[in-house]
Amino acid sequence: MSKTVLIVDDDPTQRRLLQAVVEKSGFSVLQAGDGDTAVRMATGPDATSVDVMLLDLIMPGRDGMDVLTELAKTRPELPVIVLTAKGSIEAVVSAMKGGARDFVVKPAAPERIVVSIRNALEMKTLSREVTRLKKQSEGGLTFDDLIGKSAAMRPVVAMGERGAKASIPILISGESGVGKEVIARAIQGASERADKPFISVNCGAIPETLVESILFGHEKGSFTGANGRHLGKFQEAHTGTLFLDEIGELPLDMQVKLLRVLQEGEVDPIGSKRPVSVDVRIVSATNRDLAECVAEGTFREDLFYRLNVFPIAVPPLRERTEDIPALVEHFVARFNAQEKMNVSGLTSETLTMLGQQPWEGNVRQLENAIFRAMILSDGNQLRPSDFPQISGLTPAMAQAVEATDASPLDRLVPANESDEEGAVSVLDREGHLRTLEDIERDLIAFAIETYHGHMSEVARRLGIGRSTLYRKVREHALDVEQVRSA
Repeated sequence: MSKTVLIVDDDPTQRRLLQAVVEKSGFSVLQAGDGDTAVRMATGPDATSVDVMLLDLIMPGRDGMDVLTELAKTRPELPVIVLTAKGSIEAVVSAMKGGARDFVVKPAAPERIVVSIRNALEMKTLSREVTRLKKQSEGGLTFDDLIGKSAAMRPVVAMGERGAKASIPILISGESGVGKEVIARAIQGASERADKPFISVNCGAIPETLVESILFGHEKGSFTGANGRHLGKFQEAHTGTLFLDEIGELPLDMQVKLLRVLQEGEVDPIGSKRPVSVDVRIVSATNRDLAECVAEGTFREDLFYRLNVFPIAVPPLRERTEDIPALVEHFVARFNAQEKMNVSGLTSETLTMLGQQPWEGNVRQLENAIFRAMILSDGNQLRPSDFPQISGLTPAMAQAVEATDASPLDRLVPANESDEEGAVSVLDREGHLRTLEDIERDLIAFAIETYHGHMSEVARRLGIGRSTLYRKVREHALDVEQVRSA
């Protein structure tokens, strides 16, 4: 998940020096010895693998300014940092006008180059996030903006693109957190109503006494507290799209009125003397089985058939784990930009661990887990110990486990999956989590054995004080002297 820097310089020695600096900072490196090669690599079939370019300004043939001019036409979003031995004002102005994000005079300190790269990537991420939010607010979010292209999501995208071409009512079903509203916004963005209002209503979050007023509006003085005229959500969404989230939570009496609006194309605001015509595209969503709700009598059958004209089922995250790396990269980049963090990615162990989780809360749960881990992390890569609720590892436990030269996921294993001597199990033989007290006892005993009873080293590796360590040894009735004499 590391970012790739394309180094463009006609001097092989300079390229090697820059490569050493860039790779030491955790980035991947590609090289080009001339301007033509650089343009091909940055705009060709593998262009997406290049995240930032370090460009020498003075080169034979196509020089740096020519490269900047070409990239401004074909790939303006690519951050370019210009490197040159000539730091004149004219050169700086020309490079910046040509689209360069930064200008570094050679020879430059390694720290200066790394800071410039990180700043360029941060600005790129922030710019992309601003563009995404702008498209979302303006109704321009499309299926091309969705994160993840797994096989399980292809039918969703295909159905969404087809449904967007008509004003047919669409019912999106799926578990909480799978991104039903994102799909709804992409449907509007791919439709003829892309530049029209998109109004979202969570039917389960509206007090039952206010549902009618919020959806259909009211006139001034129509009831106690109605101090002014209020346009309902239907009128707010006129000519655009109304997204009715958690439609299964709508009270039965409001289902009747909603059905009439769908049939007649007009609403009756509370206290109004005449109905108001509305032109609204309805996209609804639910995490419940509406057919089952119909059978139970909690949802009207006629309304169900009116809404379920074009159903789209969004699969849970556990059925599209191929999307997890792309989602994780998106969340890390977004939180880096929003919170001024500096996390470059995840270790392979961490990514494997995340791919094995059930994710009952789906994409929303993954997003929150990444955010929490980035706050907890002390390094530039997220490790299993940064996800204590998932891995069962605290930072102190991780230090002791890593001291064995084995990965945390290898040493902390389910009891029924490993009989390895010294392994510390986080699950019992039935697959349930063991108590923290039992895990703590085994981990301390393991650390004492690993460091042959040297309690100062054990305490340091566990990240606790010696007095705390001795107290826990007494509480768990551990025999330190036996380990020392062994």
